[in-house]
This record gives sequence, C-alpha cells and structure tokens, in this order.
Amino acid sequence: MENEITTAYVGLGSNLGDRAGNLLLAVRGLLEASFVVHKISAVYETEPVGVENHGAFLNMAAEIRISGITPTQMMARLLRIEYLLGRRDKNLHKPRTVDLDLLLFGAARMESEFLNLPHPRMHERRFVLTPLAEIAPHAVHPVFGKNIAQLLAEIYDFSSVKRWNPNAGQTFENDEMKIYFKSLT
Repeated sequence: MENEITTAYVGLGSNLGDRAGNLLLAVRGLLEASFVVHKISAVYETEPVGVENHGAFLNMAAEIRISGITPTQMMARLLRIEYLLGRRDKNLHKPRTVDLDLLLFGAARMESEFLNLPHPRMHERRFVLTPLAEIAPHAVHPVFGKNIAQLLAEIYDFSSVKRWNPNAGQTFENDEMKIYFKSLT
C-alpha cells in the first residue's frame, strides 16, 4: 500500500503582488516538495468571492500524483509552501500572495481541525471548478458522486471566471508586434 499512487488535486490562487509569478513559484514549490505535478490548468482571472475590496485573483488547478504520504502530510507541505511564499495569515478574508487548497485526495473523506476532504466549498466555487474541470472533468466528488464537469454545469455561482491573457490591454506602436501578439491568443 505504501507505494500505491494517489491522485490529488490542488487549487492555487493569488491576488497580491506579481500574481502570475506567485503561481509559478507555487508550482515550483510543489515540485520541490517532492510532488509529481502531472497536469496544470490554464490560468484564470477571477473576481473575489465572499470578500470585498480585494483585487482580482489569478487561479489555476494542479493534478498531483503522490505515494507514501497522508492527506495531512500533504496539507502540511502545502502550508509550508504558502509560508515560504510570504503568506503569514490564513484568514479567509485577507488578500494573499498565494493560496493552496487541497481539493481532493483520491476518494478520501475526512474532517479534522486541520483538514477537511473533499474541500468543503469547492462545489460552490466557479473559480475552483473551472480550472479543475479543464484538467479533470471526470474526477468524481466523493461526497456528491458527481464528476467535476457535472458540478460546474450545476453551479449557482455566477462570478466572473475568464481565461487570463497577460497581453490583454497592451498596445504596441509597431504593427508587426500587434500581429505577433494577436497570433499568440
């Protein structure tokens, strides 16, 4: 059992500082924490949900293959990555350099002071389900028995979630540059 591979999903978000750079450093942190990052979604720009006076978030999801660790040990590593990237306050209502949420850990279900699996609000959040559906549409929520694509289709959260384009809004004096950057999108 110790060498059995488990597929876990992590939600990543940032709304402080260099948001894209923070996400890149978070993915690097996952790799340095000895996680096998199997897939990552595109980056999505999302409006803050449940908080006011926050800037837009960048969010994404990662599929991670792991063996030999428990969900609690994985969460401890995620918290360490957050800390190393400057997050000192885990308050839900504060802006953050990086936020790493363990969404699913195989079919594990658990409730503790430290960790709840599956993530207790993931099925209510478009900013979580959209990138997750991109990389794991058929992953099944262990409580609801529905896959991620179904949960996204049924969601009542109508907040803005759009694929992030880092070049949007940029102007170029050189027409060749305009054509080049337009071809990338």
